[in-house]
Amino acid sequence: MVTRWLSTLSLVLTACLAGADGPQDNLPDKVRRIPPKGAQLSAAARQELADGVQALGREIDTLRTVLKGKPALLALLPDVQIFHNAVRYALTYDEFFNFKDVAKDIALARTMLKHGFERAKQLRDGKPAWATATGLIVRGYVSKIDGSVQPYGLVVPASYSANTPHKFRLDFWCHGRGETLSELNFLDQRMKNPGEFTPPNAFVLHLYGRYCNANKFAGEVDLFEAYESVRKHYPIDENRLVIRGFSMGGAACWQFAVHYPGLWAAAAPGAGFSETPEFLDVFQNEKLMPTWYEEKLWHLYNSTDYAVNLFNCPTVAYSGEIDKQKQAADVMARELRKVGLELTHIIGPKTGHKYHPEAKAEINRRIDSIVEKGRDPVPHHIKFATWTLRYNDCVWLRVDGLERHWERATVDAVIARSSSAFKGPGAMRVTMRTNNVSALTLSFPAGHWSFDASNRPELEINRKFVMGLPSVQTDRSWTVHVRKIDGEWKAVPRSDDGTLVKRHGLQGPIDDAFLDRFVMVRPTGKPLNDKVGKWVTGEMTHAVEHWRRQFRGEAPVKDDTAVTEADIASSNLILWGDPSSNKILAKLAAKLPIVWDSEGVRMGGKMYSPDHHVPVLIYPNPLNPKKYVVLNSGFTYREYDYLNNARQVPKLPDWAVLDVNQPPTSQRPAGIVTAGFFDERWQWVAPK
Repeated sequence: MVTRWLSTLSLVLTACLAGADGPQDNLPDKVRRIPPKGAQLSAAARQELADGVQALGREIDTLRTVLKGKPALLALLPDVQIFHNAVRYALTYDEFFNFKDVAKDIALARTMLKHGFERAKQLRDGKPAWATATGLIVRGYVSKIDGSVQPYGLVVPASYSANTPHKFRLDFWCHGRGETLSELNFLDQRMKNPGEFTPPNAFVLHLYGRYCNANKFAGEVDLFEAYESVRKHYPIDENRLVIRGFSMGGAACWQFAVHYPGLWAAAAPGAGFSETPEFLDVFQNEKLMPTWYEEKLWHLYNSTDYAVNLFNCPTVAYSGEIDKQKQAADVMARELRKVGLELTHIIGPKTGHKYHPEAKAEINRRIDSIVEKGRDPVPHHIKFATWTLRYNDCVWLRVDGLERHWERATVDAVIARSSSAFKGPGAMRVTMRTNNVSALTLSFPAGHWSFDASNRPELEINRKFVMGLPSVQTDRSWTVHVRKIDGEWKAVPRSDDGTLVKRHGLQGPIDDAFLDRFVMVRPTGKPLNDKVGKWVTGEMTHAVEHWRRQFRGEAPVKDDTAVTEADIASSNLILWGDPSSNKILAKLAAKLPIVWDSEGVRMGGKMYSPDHHVPVLIYPNPLNPKKYVVLNSGFTYREYDYLNNARQVPKLPDWAVLDVNQPPTSQRPAGIVTAGFFDERWQWVAPK
């Protein structure tokens, strides 16, 4: 999939530059590099740009000091850093991708440095003109995940001014596949091209999404971090948010719509894919042979598995009639019919992988009509499904516990008048039907319980009333926590019972650790086994390099001797090595669900020889159970999976034992001897 430009010619050229998915990319032993190696610069051009990067870097360092007592201005420093990084990264990682005319890329880099110096001067003078400007604006934020500065593009409507009294609609746009979409190229696009949709009197937020990953993993977090940045600077109406995208961005739109259905006023996915196995069969002609745990892990990003959530998210899908990627909406329509919903699917007649003009106008008419009404902040009826606590809420409903992860969990909740005569005419009842759910929260913020506050609401779950509910507060807020205890739903004082259980943001699998702040911890001691030690060194190097390639940040790395209490408090620790070579791992090894010493690796009652076996896992950090520890793994999909975004899903569950006698490949870090999930209390369970 490729980014759709404004003309068919541009689309074709982009496809040629970005590479094309297809059977030629089904060969694990012949994997082309993504992103590709860039064009070579002359020594003079490289030195000129390096001098410019160094000078702008010094100016940024100076601004940190100059603006130290001016937090409002200091907060705008990322808007300068995006230009510095764009050129620095292109130089450092050879990412000048105009192979036919590299002089144009050199000129572009000069222009970006110029923009950086101009903004730096404005900041120094206390007059950041871009912060209140309209039109096409590029900005940045510092990511919590790795401390990197990430860019985003904005279309700021002409009707906006710093003194505008009202709030604005905000449309998020997820871009298409672009294997050469470096930061340099992204900024250039966003400063010249307003994009496919520019609704009047609305902001449009163009997400970089950390490059070319269909807004998954760190690319998913990018949306929320960019949104938070925009909210700090502009008056945004939280009830008029629209998620849109086309091609790879259409796939992203599907997953944002079904995973966060209570966030959007509307969703408008175009083309793309909506699940992994069927799409790879149809589009990639790839015959899959997943392991049992890989098949379960498809539930993370298979939007089809969450189709019922569109009950709460008005959706207008688009496909070209002859576009192979029409498959995405077709399978979503099939799954929606299973839950009693009919997909609104606008089809461009005789159209391939682009928007048909008349269809585009019809999409706008429908989306604008939906957004004019706005999101309902207190819907009376919610239907919600999930397979993991990573995606666990919809407006006023939050799922706090599952009975079994990676099996379908559902909640159907209705607010209606109570039928209890003694309660009076204003009494309300919340009726819920649940499956595979063990804990819930109902949360109505101040002013959102719009019913009679003098009557305590009733709560009925699976045809039984829950006793001991709290009253509605005088600020019209109402929060209720309930948990299934010995098979009965009971009101409890808080969602967290203080025990070690899987909960939102602490539920695995391994890849989940890279959705929040992390530090890679490098061993400094002697390994238990030289072969395993050599593998650890190679895999850590691979993890750091590929974090940069795929998620466009520089992974934080510390020696085990340099890890601080602050690191333990704030970060997921990615521990490389073994209890002999890594001091942090040695400190907590006795509290992990494995035994690893010179005699071998013992897990679940089985022993694996120490000379060529290594455990990888994710587990709540015994030194800080609110954060993870991960042993010997970066994110788990690899080079082969970069070739098609539908492949970019977790490849390992909560734990595995690897055989390093089998060398790393484009699909796995070593031989996989066994692997599985921990249960809901983070206890070992025998794999299938």
